[in-house]
Amino acid sequence: MAGEELVELKFRLADGTDIGPNKYSPATTVASLKEKIIAMWPEDKENSPNTIQDVKLINGGKILENNSTVADCRLLVGELPSGVITMHVVLRLTLSNKSNEKQEDDSPKKSSCLCTIL
Repeated sequence: MAGEELVELKFRLADGTDIGPNKYSPATTVASLKEKIIAMWPEDKENSPNTIQDVKLINGGKILENNSTVADCRLLVGELPSGVITMHVVLRLTLSNKSNEKQEDDSPKKSSCLCTIL
């Protein structure tokens, strides 16, 4: 794979901060990118991912599959050959059992509706 150009990526978190940019081989898998994101995750963030299943990467409006490569994910329209590609990071964290129980207890109270027509 001599002569293959590295792809420069940065990862945008929900609060607008970025991880990167860093250069990656086009053969790098999305699962590897997620592992690197977890390793580089800012310590000052309240929520942090524990596994690659907690992280969703979005590029061009599509959720990227773990077995896809960087080369598969590149958009041909609108990208400059030497530009930085921004991928959005969404966390899908599991709730603790305590939180689930609380939500179940609160849901009947929240289901009522009051409408007044004047």
